[in-house]
Amino acid sequence: MLSYAFTFLIIALIAGVLGFGVIAGTAATIAKVLFLVFLVLFGLSLLFGRKPTI
Repeated sequence: MLSYAFTFLIIALIAGVLGFGVIAGTAATIAKVLFLVFLVLFGLSLLFGRKPTI
């Protein structure tokens, strides 16, 4: 998931440099959303991940 966020970030940067403002904005928004989803899932996995067996 994090790799998709970085991919969309790179697409947004390239589109911004080439002057495609709408595409750059959309790709940046998608990258932000994917990064937030990654952070939420990462936090949940830290909280509810593997429990050591006693």
